[in-house]
Amino acid sequence: MSDCIFCKIVAGDLPCDRVYEDEHVIAFNDMHPQAPHHILVIPKTHVAGVNDFSDEQQLLLGAIVLAAKKIAAQLSVAEDGYRLVMNCNGHGGQTVFHTHMHFLAGRQMLWPPG
Repeated sequence: MSDCIFCKIVAGDLPCDRVYEDEHVIAFNDMHPQAPHHILVIPKTHVAGVNDFSDEQQLLLGAIVLAAKKIAAQLSVAEDGYRLVMNCNGHGGQTVFHTHMHFLAGRQMLWPPG
């Protein structure tokens, strides 16, 4: 999608502070971090939101989560723990309509978030 900021990052048209990449996903530091490690994990394929995934794309969803696991190991936070968040649509807090997962780590996470 030509107007999608994340698609522009995938295409290399916009820079990002990349921390991980494989054939399915790119992960980069969030511009407005909410934790010492706040990374966005996005699929290279444009899918607007979780509701838009087809059954045939279940492996892509898995690739997003497995990328987070690899990032946790890379940052040495796997044992301490981390939070994964995917927002869906307006009431869910989604503001960029290209599926993405927030990886948050480096401090104690509270619930409700705070």
